[in-house]
Amino acid sequence: MPKIEQLFEHILTHYRGIFATIFLLPISAAYSAYISTLNWISFRLNSAPAKHDARVEAVIRQIEDWKNRGAEQKLCTARSGWKTMSELVPKYKLTHRKIDIGMYDILAIDEQRGILRVEPLATMGQISRSLISKGWTLPVVPELDSLTVGGLIMGFGVETSSHKYGLFQHICESFEIVTAEGKLVKCSPSENTELFYQIPWSHGTLGFLVAAELKIIPVKKYIRIHYQPVYNLDDMVNVFEQACRDTDNNDFVEGLVYSRDKAVIMTGKFADVIAADGALNAIGRWYKPWFYKHVQTYLKDKKEGIEYLPVRDYFHRHTRGYFWAMEEIISFGNHPLFRALLGWALPPRIELLKYTETQTTRRLREKHHVVQDMLMPIRYLKQSIDYFDEHFRLYPLWLSPMAIKDNGGQPGFVHPFRTAEGTQEELYVDIGAYGTPSKEGFDNATALPLLEKFVIDHQGYQALYARTSMSREDFRMMFDHTGYDLLRGRLPYCRQAFDEVYDKVSSKGRVSPVEMRQLEKKGCNYSA
Repeated sequence: MPKIEQLFEHILTHYRGIFATIFLLPISAAYSAYISTLNWISFRLNSAPAKHDARVEAVIRQIEDWKNRGAEQKLCTARSGWKTMSELVPKYKLTHRKIDIGMYDILAIDEQRGILRVEPLATMGQISRSLISKGWTLPVVPELDSLTVGGLIMGFGVETSSHKYGLFQHICESFEIVTAEGKLVKCSPSENTELFYQIPWSHGTLGFLVAAELKIIPVKKYIRIHYQPVYNLDDMVNVFEQACRDTDNNDFVEGLVYSRDKAVIMTGKFADVIAADGALNAIGRWYKPWFYKHVQTYLKDKKEGIEYLPVRDYFHRHTRGYFWAMEEIISFGNHPLFRALLGWALPPRIELLKYTETQTTRRLREKHHVVQDMLMPIRYLKQSIDYFDEHFRLYPLWLSPMAIKDNGGQPGFVHPFRTAEGTQEELYVDIGAYGTPSKEGFDNATALPLLEKFVIDHQGYQALYARTSMSREDFRMMFDHTGYDLLRGRLPYCRQAFDEVYDKVSSKGRVSPVEMRQLEKKGCNYSA
């Protein structure tokens, strides 16, 4: 390795926080401002609907050209793999034919029907800003600003309102898909039903999403948050489950677990005014503490509390700190002086963080770093926290509840199943584990396969943006492929055009950022 590259790698490895502060934050801030301006202009000029049909026709033409050339390559979207939320980069982007889906717009807000129509690359930050200004919101607003509608549908999306509304897929009224045959197909619970229920979690292996209709609900100005610290595991589980099942009084339920026996359970309710029982906390302002640090003060003070958060501040409360992952990148990022001077620039964009990974940080990440979401039946929440404590000792853990909604009798990747006889409607909990475990001798190579076995044995699911070590057989044990396999066999060109989900999310389809840079340098891009 040339000396200049050695020096650069040394800086990126040992002074990552300083490098991110000096270089990544300004670049991220400038790029984010550019994208926000374009989105605002497009929405204000109302130009998106007129352009949408032409964009769809462009997708169809690309597929027709692929067919005319012999349909030999697999297909994927042309969106950069560096922009995905996974810590890995999709390798298949180098060898598949890329179909340009340049669709970023909000198409229409139908207040009479309570429906938002959007293109697949519209983001949660873009949507929440547009809707809230008009008095509306999505029932489920996944946390990070940069998450896209298409990613949340083709993957999965959960938030602290999911105990009422289910996953992001459950607020979807219809999808518009361009199939591998080159046809535009609309599907909904009453039209092309089988396709509608198989699209979520399919990771673009059934067709290209070009539009979606999403439910919207009226929004109020604030979220009234009640913080309740708990000091033993039984209380933690009981308080959390009771809050999840009380959908009349709780619009939002969240838990931050700081150790096996200590957590803060938060319940939220929409509010129009700030009442006398609490004060306003504009937690989204750049100089404010990272949200998880603020929440932890209720544990230390050993008392409950009530605050009123501006609604958009609440929806994106973990964005600046990427929950708590930012602390491992910029260790001084929550210092009051840093927040005052540069808090407005957080977080750096995920693609820049991945692209500046080094061989050393890759080895450390692969062995010691964890970014996983496990979706567990709530009846196994206590066992799950015990498991994480014994095998990972990684805190905080994020708890977000979700109701698994019925698929209208259709099989799907995620649907109600294995509900204990005589119990209430099944609730699940997303347990988010992000960071470096403190268990002595921790190694992902052994810990991840054991965790996946635990999840399968307890009828749970793994979020597919995360790394997986599962075999194809275990993957099919975790996820029901019955309807998916039948549909892929019936859709013309589908198997010829698209990988299976497993081939895209397993190690076969993903590599580390360092490996991806090496492949790109070698010119391993065979896409037409």
